[in-house]
Amino acid sequence: MKKLTFISWNVNGIRAVAKKEALKWIDETEVDFLGLQEIKAEADQIPETIFDRQFKFQSINASSKKGQSGVALFTDIKGEAYACDHVDILDEGRINEYHFGNIAFFNVYFPNGQSSEERLAYKLSFYERFLEHINTLRDEGKSIIVCGDVNTAHKPIDLARPKANEGTSGFLPIERAWMDKLIANGYVDTFRHLHGDIPDRYSWWSYRAGARGRNVGWRIDYFFVSEDLKERIVEAEILDDIMGSDHCPVKLVLEI
Repeated sequence: MKKLTFISWNVNGIRAVAKKEALKWIDETEVDFLGLQEIKAEADQIPETIFDRQFKFQSINASSKKGQSGVALFTDIKGEAYACDHVDILDEGRINEYHFGNIAFFNVYFPNGQSSEERLAYKLSFYERFLEHINTLRDEGKSIIVCGDVNTAHKPIDLARPKANEGTSGFLPIERAWMDKLIANGYVDTFRHLHGDIPDRYSWWSYRAGARGRNVGWRIDYFFVSEDLKERIVEAEILDDIMGSDHCPVKLVLEI
């Protein structure tokens, strides 16, 4: 077996991050898969200078809505990229699906439900379509790895002010219930698996009122793996010292 390192980061605009040179740390980092969310760019708009390292393979899924959403995957491991249009039915550039060996890897920017009741309904339907899809692949014999911005904090421990946000999309009972369902279906929250109920560990902070400096945040960026990979989890970390976005990266190391 060898160790594979996966990094996931909602960059909130890859061109803005490039201007800050906030992805240059990748050049000094062991990483086999880099999944970026909310790139807000077409493939030809991604600056070549985001990092110096040249990955052999990349998969860019831009949104049909210019300047919104979008995901990008970079790796040196040969595999096959798949469209996931039956989940991302509005063509918002939300999923990279990449199969290598016996593994189906997903880099996902799940919808935000805060803008309207309609968007909340779409977020919940997206959740259900996605779970059905990964369950189908798992039933076909694939191991599953999912990373990305889930846009929901699972438990009260996963945000600084749970009481104040009980009525806010991102911490609604119906959204959290889907995360319960995901885990009940045999998927493992890798960070909690290794670290238990360690408090005050977040991956997103509002730009308002100095929230990051005061660590008033939410843990909404995750790595999940199917149960068969649970014993192969080596590391699962939140890289909250990395700046450049309102999110920080999260990391997973697996023995494969």
